[in-house]
Amino acid sequence: MNSSDFAVAFVSGLIPALFWLWFWLREDKERPEPWGLILLAFVSGMLVVPLVLPLQQLAMELYQGDILVFVWVIIEEVLKYAIALIVILWHKAVDEPIDLIIYMIAVALGFAALENALFLFGPLTTDTIASTFITGNFRFLGATLLHVLASGTVGALLALAYYKSDAMKIIYGSIGLLMAIILHFLFNFFIMDASGETILGVFLFVWLGIIMLFLIFEKVKLLEARHGTPFPKYK
Repeated sequence: MNSSDFAVAFVSGLIPALFWLWFWLREDKERPEPWGLILLAFVSGMLVVPLVLPLQQLAMELYQGDILVFVWVIIEEVLKYAIALIVILWHKAVDEPIDLIIYMIAVALGFAALENALFLFGPLTTDTIASTFITGNFRFLGATLLHVLASGTVGALLALAYYKSDAMKIIYGSIGLLMAIILHFLFNFFIMDASGETILGVFLFVWLGIIMLFLIFEKVKLLEARHGTPFPKYK
């Protein structure tokens, strides 16, 4: 492994993820989250990747075809949600509904950053710079936003259940996770061997989902406004 190539791939995967993180954090600019906790969520998402890889390798030995794709997606989405529950979502700084979406997106972008780096490492070592650039753009506009949409959907369902009972929070979170798995599977299913207009159609599907996520952000803000914030923001 060429360390300089990996460094370039890592930075190339990190920068777009950080851009999207900055972009989404603007949705919570009125009551921003502690930067240390955002960083923890982002790094936690990155740490999911080395957990995912051996499980996906095992899945390759057991399954094939569409079932393999589905199992791969389940592994990724379940572990992203699990790490968020274990490391972040219990924290006292998570004291309003919108925080749940923000931290789920931060975890997703951390995961996407390292995953993108691994995808870019291959073209860097075997192909041209142009090929690497194209791969990076596809990841920036497609797969990275897909991770945002999937994990953001989980966060959105949790946010909508913020003022409900613990049982309803579990139900909403489970529904959100199921939706994330379905969205991710559909993306992977249609993007495989796709080209031209098919790729554009798949990307359009993701972008429309992102627009819906924006609308949910606004709904959650209205939810907060109706209920008020019960505790001062932790810093």
